[in-house]
Amino acid sequence: MAESEGRTGTSEEVAPPVQQCFMVPKKEINVVSDMAKWKRSQAYADYMGFILTLNEGVRGKKLTCEYKVSEPIEKLVALLNTLDRWIDETPPVDQPSRFGNKAFRTWYAKLDQEAEKLVSAVIPKHLADAAPEVAVYLKESVGNSTRIDYGTGHEAAFAAFLCCLCKIGVLRVDDQMAIVFKVFNRYLEVMRKLQKTYRMEPAGSQGVWGLDDFQFLPFIWGSSQLIDHPSLEPRHFVDEKVVNENHKDFMFLECILFITEMKTGPFAEHSNQLWNISAVPSWSKVNQGLIRMYKAECLEKFPVIQHFKFGSLLPIQPVTS
Repeated sequence: MAESEGRTGTSEEVAPPVQQCFMVPKKEINVVSDMAKWKRSQAYADYMGFILTLNEGVRGKKLTCEYKVSEPIEKLVALLNTLDRWIDETPPVDQPSRFGNKAFRTWYAKLDQEAEKLVSAVIPKHLADAAPEVAVYLKESVGNSTRIDYGTGHEAAFAAFLCCLCKIGVLRVDDQMAIVFKVFNRYLEVMRKLQKTYRMEPAGSQGVWGLDDFQFLPFIWGSSQLIDHPSLEPRHFVDEKVVNENHKDFMFLECILFITEMKTGPFAEHSNQLWNISAVPSWSKVNQGLIRMYKAECLEKFPVIQHFKFGSLLPIQPVTS
């Protein structure tokens, strides 16, 4: 029954009486004072609603648990596998500077060229007009080809890409767990490979004062997974043994593992914010705190949001109740 409810819930959006007019998303946040428009926008409400819905959907669940995998989910994984294969086909070049390998620009040019085709393979024929709009978010989600950097704004573009696929009815209510565990997790693997292969700079990093150089969402959803866990408490994630034994089940620990692979020295020094979080008594408190921090440090920061693009699916217009 839940599935049919999900379907009716989205079918009205898929086939409205007036044909949806898709548009190529564009920048709307040009000066700091434009941030007020963003916070009042339909886009902000829909984006945050999407993040919180998924946060509830994965609560208390392991990455390895059973969940439904629909055809669009399989197609999205195939899309990400293609991006992964292109990394193998585009090795880093020899260059004097250690960071920001220029081969990333070659890899990115390929995505820029193929993005609409990749998206068209995921969406049904009758929604073909949506491909140019949705593809913009995919292209924005992998980093900046000029600066060869990656950060939470790029990650937000990928969440926006998935949100758009929900809004046009490609992804359904019962895809929630697969969206996080199968698609977003695969996206993270590909991004980590990009970051390592091309030595990408962290975009707008706050250094040790930031949560992580590159990601934020897997910490939110990953802490939700751990809520009410019988034995793992926040204090355990700084324990190497615990991380090694449990990272395949929990996104949060997978993130910690990646940080410890990439950084040297004491954890408390290179990841001070996370070290502080390990002192929080419960995962639900960690989860609530991270959601507040995400809004304050990412979604309400002009340097991050100035790059966000707005179209028909994520409009800048004020929210309609």
